[in-house]
Amino acid sequence: MATFDSTIPPLTGQDSFFGGEPPLPESVGYAVVLGFGAVFSLFTTALVFLEKYFSGGAAITSEKFNTAGRTVKTGLTASVIVSQWTWAATLLQSSNVAWQYGVSGPFWYASGATIQVLLFGVLAISLKKVAPSAHTVCEIVKARWGFTAHITFLIFCFLANIIVTSMLLLGGAATVAALTGMDYRLASFFIPWGVILYTAAGGLKATFVASYIHTAIIFGVLITMITMVYVKVYSSDTIYDYLENTIAASESECAALYSFANGTSFYKAGDYACGPVSGNNSGSYLTMLSSGGLMFGIINIVGNFGTVFVDQSYWQSAIAAKPTSAARGYLLGGICWFAIPFSLATSLGLASTALMLPITAGEAGSGLVPPAVATHLLGEAGSALILTMLFMAIVSTGSAESIAVSSLVAYDIYREYINPEADGKKILFVSRIVIVVFGLFMGVLSIFLDFLGLNLGWVYLFMGCVIGSAVIPLWNLMTWDKASGKGAVIAAWGGFVLAITGWLIGAAVQSGEITISTLGSNEVMLSGNLIAICSSGIIHYVYSKFIDPQDFDFSTLDSKIKLVENDVSGLSEEDQDPEMLDAAYKWITVRGWVLTIVLVVIWPLLSVPAGKFTKDYFTFWVLLSIAWGFGAAIVITFLPIMESSAEIGAVFSGMCGVKSAPKELDDKDGFDDA
Repeated sequence: MATFDSTIPPLTGQDSFFGGEPPLPESVGYAVVLGFGAVFSLFTTALVFLEKYFSGGAAITSEKFNTAGRTVKTGLTASVIVSQWTWAATLLQSSNVAWQYGVSGPFWYASGATIQVLLFGVLAISLKKVAPSAHTVCEIVKARWGFTAHITFLIFCFLANIIVTSMLLLGGAATVAALTGMDYRLASFFIPWGVILYTAAGGLKATFVASYIHTAIIFGVLITMITMVYVKVYSSDTIYDYLENTIAASESECAALYSFANGTSFYKAGDYACGPVSGNNSGSYLTMLSSGGLMFGIINIVGNFGTVFVDQSYWQSAIAAKPTSAARGYLLGGICWFAIPFSLATSLGLASTALMLPITAGEAGSGLVPPAVATHLLGEAGSALILTMLFMAIVSTGSAESIAVSSLVAYDIYREYINPEADGKKILFVSRIVIVVFGLFMGVLSIFLDFLGLNLGWVYLFMGCVIGSAVIPLWNLMTWDKASGKGAVIAAWGGFVLAITGWLIGAAVQSGEITISTLGSNEVMLSGNLIAICSSGIIHYVYSKFIDPQDFDFSTLDSKIKLVENDVSGLSEEDQDPEMLDAAYKWITVRGWVLTIVLVVIWPLLSVPAGKFTKDYFTFWVLLSIAWGFGAAIVITFLPIMESSAEIGAVFSGMCGVKSAPKELDDKDGFDDA
């Protein structure tokens, strides 16, 4: 083994990276959270109304508010998917698992959370085939399975929205507090305010426009960070040597390194990235043979099925997309999103361990690895860039969650049970009220979790235990004619109870006690996640196959869902062409499953023979992450503009006093070769 070089790590004498003064003044925190949020909201709102006024857009109705007219194209659909799926956890937790497990962490985070988007494309086309008039997934549940199932899955959808929103603010507020010194609780309350104005004013269309801008900015910062780590400041060879140096340190050398100026050591094994990695091949960060990384990957795969399939915001994006764009948008969005956790964590996450920064396990678990490395490399500029990137992710996903909740309340509670004869104006009013109320009280959720002592990493691993049992019943809802409504209810609640029971028993058996710490171990979380999704799938299959088999006619489903206004945009005969939809279904099914197998089976298996990466192999790995990052940035930034060039031209012409009707760009289905 190589000899440890104690001159490489920066000797700070601090027992934590952010233990001293925050790198940015508190005023910057308020400026970003309040000032930047307000300016951005006004800008987005202005863009939506300019498009409406100058390009001949119709007035905002409840249908357009909640479905964006069902005419969103491929590029914007992909951009929205990337934006919705880029949580605070995507930017923060992905680097935490790189800090813990090395190269396997970013890979398993990216692949384990990409396949759900790829496979959801199958459900998106299924929705277009059998329930194109739907506004929410719960409307479809009610139309097929009735009242009890409707209430059941409405609860699970709200749980998904609450968990996602809580995680957004839990990681976001912790980072704002660490970088600026702003009070955590105030940050939790003020961050959501920036999304309220444009979401309440413009609805789903405004959310989509904002999502595109957010995504472009996120990729801009991503490229900057990749370039700093692997091009400008260091190289892949340098990071490789530094990572080798990290694992060469003995416990006594780690104790000497992590000590105060007077020589008193504060080192504790597991609290800092120093020495060999337990469970990794050769104790190295440079290997895919990592038991901890693999375990995290499985948890990640299972848990994230819940936060895609049970989250109304993804169903809403499918509803909003043109039928010809839904399949391609989800596929392209998943491929481009992969680059964010993979490329970002392969740069900032690995750099944190290579440089042996005094980042504690607590700081890493709270998502503070990226801001720590960015601050180390770029000073205040790095802190500001990460803060901006994080703010973009929070408000983008926050707006999607807000309008998702508002749609569920407006259509599945207000119209369904309070005022069945509600017209469009009343639906629109309720939608806007819910957006404002939910936005104002988002912060309570994250403060409550922080009060319980839960950090971002803990909640991220736990989410599958809560909502994972709803995944397979919802898949069966759209794809299996024999799926039983009673079986779905029993499977969802039964899987939930079994998951929580197994989770608690697992902690007691493994550690002899049930505490937040013991409940948060990888093995215990894995058991809860697997029980949730597997038990519910088995229950629903057995009940539907042998106890209460159905023979549902999917052609009758859409007739049970009614529009509020007579707005049939996106519902024309051309949009509902059966041959086109069948071709699109085949297209996304084949490509979705192929890419899924490549990402979670073939790629990892091909990395096994490499064992501990050589310097050349690691260079190839880094180049792949850089190329993927730059390629995704180019596609996601320019494709939506190219597809909407006619509408953009109409707006500019109108602003210059030249009236012109926007031409619809040719958007052929392109599925003939499927």
